[in-house]
Amino acid sequence: MAQHVITHNPHSTASIAGHPVHPMLVSFPIAFFVATFVCDLVFWRTGNSAWVTGTLWLLGAGLIMAALAALAGLADIVGDAQIRNIRDVWLHAGGNVIVVLIQLYNWYTRYVHGEAAVIPVGLVLSLIVVLTLLFTGWKGWGMVYRHHVGVADAPDDMR
Repeated sequence: MAQHVITHNPHSTASIAGHPVHPMLVSFPIAFFVATFVCDLVFWRTGNSAWVTGTLWLLGAGLIMAALAALAGLADIVGDAQIRNIRDVWLHAGGNVIVVLIQLYNWYTRYVHGEAAVIPVGLVLSLIVVLTLLFTGWKGWGMVYRHHVGVADAPDDMR
């Protein structure tokens, strides 16, 4: 007789009706920060200051949403030892903390110095953030698809 070993996927503590909150929120700061980079490129090519004004709003909204996503992610880390034991979790979280720190500086310097803060420093910072988001997104993908973080357990009869 075959013995069934019951395994449980790492559980997302911050969830609504069984759906993890963190993945619902992360797409917002990603979109805002990538859009900031795109606006920086457009400003660089056109010199139109409206693009710089737009980046202040994008960065601000991205930082607020990143804070909310971080709280949900932190609840997941604190709430499940399996999640804390995954190396990709720490690379994902650490990379995203770096992103937020860069974007805090990026927002502040634009707020204080305006257009002068965008070329070249703001543009380079935005590029670094986009590249870092590619890395942290890859690590986030690994958490879901390799480690099954937040993925519902299959019913016993499906195993």
